[in-house]
Amino acid sequence: MVADSKSDLSLPKTFACSAFSACVAEVCTIPLDTAKVRLQLQKSAIAGDVTLPKYRGLLGTVGTIAREEGLRSLWKGVVPGLHRQCLFGGLRIGMYEPLDHVGDVPLSKKILAGLTTGALGIMVANPTDLVKVRLQAEGKLAAGVPRRYTGSLNAYSTIVRQEGVRALWTGLGPNVARNAIINAAELASYDQVKQTILKIPGFTDNVVTHILSGLGAGFFAVCIGSPVDVVKSRMMGDPSYKGTIDCFVKTLKADGPMAFYKGFIPNFGRLGSWNVIMFLTLEQAKKYVRELESSKK
Repeated sequence: MVADSKSDLSLPKTFACSAFSACVAEVCTIPLDTAKVRLQLQKSAIAGDVTLPKYRGLLGTVGTIAREEGLRSLWKGVVPGLHRQCLFGGLRIGMYEPLDHVGDVPLSKKILAGLTTGALGIMVANPTDLVKVRLQAEGKLAAGVPRRYTGSLNAYSTIVRQEGVRALWTGLGPNVARNAIINAAELASYDQVKQTILKIPGFTDNVVTHILSGLGAGFFAVCIGSPVDVVKSRMMGDPSYKGTIDCFVKTLKADGPMAFYKGFIPNFGRLGSWNVIMFLTLEQAKKYVRELESSKK
């Protein structure tokens, strides 16, 4: 988008590779995302209340969900998650031209490109994010209590029917902020880390470099984006908040400043592994498409 030269792949092909890679990463890591959402939505323990907190740590949360609700519950929200990645993943990565031009574009332009594509992508995909969080947030219910939604399509229609079409864009403000920031952090840092690693003697553009670059991208993204991620998850999981500021203030008063880094470890576990899988798949997918194009010439 802001690169000095055109990508060697067309936009539709880049979009397809990006969407496919994002979907692969989503399927592999959504149990960690479900654990992250549960930890972020969990309220702080009240004095004398021995029932809270229910979830403790990444592995503890995964274990609790699997034990109480079954292994399939760890993949709650995978369908809207795939809807999200087809739209958001394809747009934010597919339109990010500097990803194919390591070293040719200043860091400031890479960040600007990431902010822009992240914001535009999530404006389109926000309804899928809302449904995904709502499905992930629902834990084990008491006997006889019906589930809020029977599935992703039912969730879309129920939200529209009960809350109106605009409700599908609940939490859009913090979601745009979160995804623009995280997208810029992920893509720009992946580019920069990869560029730096390739300058080290002995390193080449291979799987090891892609793994290290993906981990670096995930770490920077979590450090920068965690506070807005918590606000976004709480607003989407609990419609009682009046807005972004209201959610921020109430969270700060009730749970303190560290609440904005709640679920940091599972969030990094999720984003770190997500980025490694996504970038590895993306690099291989693009390589395959290029080889396919070359063989036809």
